[in-house]
Amino acid sequence: MRSTGIRRTLVALGVGALTLTACGSDGDRAADGKTRITVNCMPPRSAEVDRRFFEEDVAAFERKNPDIDVVPHDAFPCQDPKTFDAKLAGGQMEDVFYTYFTDARHVVDIKQAADLTPYVKELKSYGTIQRQLRDIYTVDGRIYGVPRTGYSMGLVYHRQLFERAGLDPDRPPTTWPEVRAAAKRIAALGGGTVGYADYSAQNQGGWHFTAELYSRGGDVVTPDGKKAAVDSPEGRAVLRTLHDMRWTDGSMGGKQLLVINDVQQMMGAGKLGMYLAAPDNIPILVKEKGAEYEDLALAPMPGGRATLIGGDGYMFHRKASPEQIRAGLKWLDHMFLTPGDGFLGDYARAKKNDAPVGLPEPRLFTGAADVRDQQLKESHANVPVENYQAFLDGNQDLEMRIEPPQAQQLYSVLDGVVSAVLTKEDADIGRLLEDASAKIDGILARG
Repeated sequence: MRSTGIRRTLVALGVGALTLTACGSDGDRAADGKTRITVNCMPPRSAEVDRRFFEEDVAAFERKNPDIDVVPHDAFPCQDPKTFDAKLAGGQMEDVFYTYFTDARHVVDIKQAADLTPYVKELKSYGTIQRQLRDIYTVDGRIYGVPRTGYSMGLVYHRQLFERAGLDPDRPPTTWPEVRAAAKRIAALGGGTVGYADYSAQNQGGWHFTAELYSRGGDVVTPDGKKAAVDSPEGRAVLRTLHDMRWTDGSMGGKQLLVINDVQQMMGAGKLGMYLAAPDNIPILVKEKGAEYEDLALAPMPGGRATLIGGDGYMFHRKASPEQIRAGLKWLDHMFLTPGDGFLGDYARAKKNDAPVGLPEPRLFTGAADVRDQQLKESHANVPVENYQAFLDGNQDLEMRIEPPQAQQLYSVLDGVVSAVLTKEDADIGRLLEDASAKIDGILARG
């Protein structure tokens, strides 16, 4: 699944139309002899501040590179799963196009991505990017994309509710039994307060089941990616914990079949103690749902084994010319991959415009680039960074796990499992996992 924001310094986004025309260059040379590239993921006009930042940065890039003409296309979300494959198949994708981490292998398998291997040495920042993120876009030793941002899941919790329940907000739960115990105490506050909430619809329940399974050391599929692995002690433990919190403890509330907006509304209203999310949920909770930064904190995934990671990057149209690839790589460096500058790195500009700086995203860079990025972020931080220290410290000991193959189809199957456990007290966990395994095996067999 995607995380909830399109960039690390998200301000506020509305919904824009996905541009389906004028994608993929008819030629790589404009009439004036410039190399023209089309790019996507430009913020829509409804996101006025982000749109202005993006336009400023494109203009600055073109001033530095007068031989390149950048033609941006706006879209929110940056990638619509309903149209992504159709655009690829129809040759309508931009020269430089946005992808989720989980898209990389698929795009390469259907031969819709340009091989960047001969050119990537020209991307100044490439060697500074975390290797595990670079590897996501590397298939059979060839490079097909460049990572832009990453996220990892953690436990968002409400410090004020922790205090009211007699819990120490500076010592958040680190195990699932501790989460269960804390949720029970928070729910006991009454007044409609829920201790812990989870998603169970629109594929989001399957997404969170996967994150919880990873946290216990389990997996959704076997290492070769050919068979289901959910019917395991870890898988049963995930569902048993949810069942017992829902039906034995009563700490998850009576309303189920929740999706992300429902849970964010509860947290923003001060009626929810904990839920799983990425750091970019925090500014949404504040700017859109009524929460205060001081009341929100983030802990690492309970369980201590692993956390689910996701993120995005850019790939190139399979028919992009060498000149377009070189121009596109320069554009990525300028826009997204330079600490202290560009759309993602200009923390001073973000702070000036009341965008959050200092949220605990996973580090994109290594070495001197990472040092500079962290120093700049710290110097311009405008959120209570101490509330996220547990997340940063705990993540150092967790394995970072990407989503499974055929993720959305698998999540759809697992949605039914999670929703059954949360809506039926007598749900047969073993039978649910057996049936889900058979369906997942079928999906994997079809490729």
